[in-house]
Parts: sequence; C-alpha cells; structure tokens
Amino acid sequence: MYERIRNMREDKDLTQAQMAAYLSIHQTTYSDYELGNLNIPVSVLDKLADLFGTSIDYLVNRTDVSKPYPR
Repeated sequence: MYERIRNMREDKDLTQAQMAAYLSIHQTTYSDYELGNLNIPVSVLDKLADLFGTSIDYLVNRTDVSKPYPR
C-alpha cells in the first residue's frame, strides 16, 4: 500500500511537503505514512483517493483496478 501511494505521488510530480500541505499535516507525518511507520487514517485515504482519482481499495491494494467507483 505504501509503495503504491508513493508511486502515485511521484507520478504526479508532487513532493512529500506538497502532499503534507494538501492534507494539512506535517511533512514528517506524511513521510511516516509512506514508510509504513504510521497507519493512515481513513480520512487521509479518502483525500488521497480524491486527489489521485482512484478508490481507497486501490490505494490499499484490495484491487488492481485504479478507476474510482461511481458515486
């Protein structure tokens, strides 16, 4: 899961600092998310899924389909 989130961030050419600002958290907290040192809250996963245009299931490796679910 953590590698997938990092790869998606890098694909969008975003830094960890930019991601932290978007999520209103410290950069070190975001870094710990990517390293797997902290569990990522569902509220953060929801924001990441919206930013990346995907589903939470894709972010957490429950599916390999990156397309978001219809709302």
